[in-house]
Amino acid sequence: MKDESVTVYLSLGSNIGERQENLDKAVDFLSQKLQVAKVSSVYDTAPVGDIEQPRFLNLVCQAYTRLAPKELLAVAKGIESKLGRKPGKPDAPRPMDIDILFYGDKVIKTPELIIPHPRLVERAFVLIPLNEIAPDLVHPVSGKTIKELLKGISGKQGVFKWESS
Repeated sequence: MKDESVTVYLSLGSNIGERQENLDKAVDFLSQKLQVAKVSSVYDTAPVGDIEQPRFLNLVCQAYTRLAPKELLAVAKGIESKLGRKPGKPDAPRPMDIDILFYGDKVIKTPELIIPHPRLVERAFVLIPLNEIAPDLVHPVSGKTIKELLKGISGKQGVFKWESS
């Protein structure tokens, strides 16, 4: 535990089971461990990698935490597990996927954790909801804002605002 809270951004995604319910539960669980400040709209998105799997529902949230990065990762993995995610191959269908996008302005590279998330700059399903809640957030490596990064990707890559029924 640290003395000062840090602003973090997390990406949540679900493509099996009750996707909206999975996202709602994950945000609730996160709220028990972090101070969740903003949550983006939910987006219906095409899968990346293995495209022969169901579409995802994704959102991004901003939170404040006193947890160290590895502790935050442990919380995220615990929530994934609680919601039914089994260890398996990357890009496999899953009830919950939580990625740490940013941890303050820190740049972290360890075998188990890379922050900022290495592929966020190429993923519309992350940049679109992130732009909704933090367009002026500056990527600590590129020095570009989220708004600028979003302009740099081609199209919406199958990302649509989702309206729950």
